Order: sequence, then C-alpha cells, then structure tokens
Amino acid sequence: MTIFSPFSWILEIFQWTPFDPNPVDCFFKGLIGACGVSVLYNQMRVYHFFQACRSSSSRNPLIRKLRAGLQFWFLTGVLSLVGLRVSSLVVLEFSLRAVSAFTSNVTLLLLLIQSQFSLGCSLTCTLAFIHQGAPHSSFGLLLAAALSWAVADYCSSLWRHVATLFPLHSTERYCGKCTGLLTSGHTMLASLQRVVILAFAAAAVASTTTVYEHFLSHKDALKFWTPLTLCYTMLVAYNQEEQHRLTVTETLLRTVALRLGGLLVLMLAVGYWSDVLHVLIAFLGEGVCLLSSQDLLQAALQVLSGYN
Repeated sequence: MTIFSPFSWILEIFQWTPFDPNPVDCFFKGLIGACGVSVLYNQMRVYHFFQACRSSSSRNPLIRKLRAGLQFWFLTGVLSLVGLRVSSLVVLEFSLRAVSAFTSNVTLLLLLIQSQFSLGCSLTCTLAFIHQGAPHSSFGLLLAAALSWAVADYCSSLWRHVATLFPLHSTERYCGKCTGLLTSGHTMLASLQRVVILAFAAAAVASTTTVYEHFLSHKDALKFWTPLTLCYTMLVAYNQEEQHRLTVTETLLRTVALRLGGLLVLMLAVGYWSDVLHVLIAFLGEGVCLLSSQDLLQAALQVLSGYN
C-alpha cells in the first residue's frame, strides 16, 4: 500500500467514478425523468394539434411509435447516466435562463420545448434529494416509476387518439376526450406552465443543496464562483440581445451550445473528469429532445410569425 501512497492525491483529484454505484435506483430515476419529458412533450403536441386542428402526419403509425419508443428509452438511459452534480447544475442554469427569458419576447411554447431535458434532470434531482438516506429507496422509486409510467402512457395514448380521431370526434361530439379538449383545451398550455414551474421550484431546492455540498462548501469557493456567475449572467444577457438577429432555430441551437458549453468549461475548471463525461452525455439528451420536437418548433415559428 505504501508503494501507491505518492499517487493517492491523483486519485483524489480525478475521483474517477463515472457512474452511480447503485444502477437500479439510477434506472428508476432516469425512467421517471423520461416519463416526465414524455408527458410534457405529448401534452404540448395535443395542445398544438387542438389549436391548429390539423390532420395527423402521413408517416406510418408503426414507424412513428417505434421512433418514439427508441427516443424514450434512449432518454431514460441518458438521464440514468448523468450524475447528480451535473444534473443540479443543468437545473439551476436553465432556471436562470428561464427567468431571463420571461423578460424577453420568448413564447411560452418555445420555452417549454427548451425545458424538456432540464425537466428530466429536475425530476432526477428531486428524487435523489427526497430518497437520500431512505432505507427502502428502491421500493419507493419503483412505485414512483410505475405511477409515472401510467401517466406517460395515458398522455401518449391521448396524443395518438387526438391525432387520429379528433377531426371526426370534434364534429360528432360523442367522444369524452375530444369533447373535453373542446371545452378546456385552451387552458392546457397554462396548466403545463404551472406544473413545470412547480417541478423546477422543487428541483431548485434540491439542486442548491447539492451544489453547496459539492462545490461551495470548500474554503474560498465563493471567491471563484462569484465572478464566474456574474460573467455567465452577463453572457446570457448579451446572448438575449443577439437573438434578435437570428432565426428561432439558430437561436435554439446557439442557446443549447451556450448552456452546455458553459457547463463543460465549468466542469473542466472545478469538476472531476466524471463530471466532464456527464456533461457530454447531457449533450446527447438535449439532442434527442430537440430532434423529436421539430414539429413543435414549427408550431412556435408559426406563432411568432402570426404575432409579427
């Protein structure tokens, strides 16, 4: 053991533990996070379809269902692998951007599209905070995963029903689901906003605790983080001004690159190599959420063009 003692400080610096030692709990938390993203995604599509009253896509329903399943399980894997430290920073960073977006002319639909992966991280952070030290955490996460799966499955079936039968049922008025959309569908987006704000508010508490324990509890940490936070805040404000010169798609891609690129630089400065790996994995999660939301991005573009 004394032979390796001179190199023990290297192991303490790198802390090469890329993934959580409890894969079962991580899988359940990732599954719950993916279910939350699926609920938000499908409800946004139902709302847009209800408002636009468009016919369903001509793509083969079997291919569409297979693609949605692959995206769901891929996102589950990504959320299972991203560590608590990086997830907490993703939540706090997006919360900062959301507050800044409310002061600009960003549509609510566009902001909700951007929040998908961050919402999954917020759910995993909250679950990790609640079940920290619990004697039967795996059983509790299993129950939460079963409930989340049921809610996500209902929202998915609602979207398939509306995309296929809403044009017919909205005129015949004999379907309870479609009739309910006709009477209260206009409030769906506001309800989604309240639920998402509540989820991020709960996650902000858990994320702040995690960030303090892992980053700010060390001596002189505030001397490093304070100027870094101020610089990033000014960069966000500058980026908000530059967005007026870009299209919505270019703005969205630039925002994602700025968000995760900033976290990558931050983890290279103060994190472990495992945190850098988790940020790179988070890039994949953001990508799969944005790729599956092209139809919603087109809807946001149409809303913006309608206002202009």
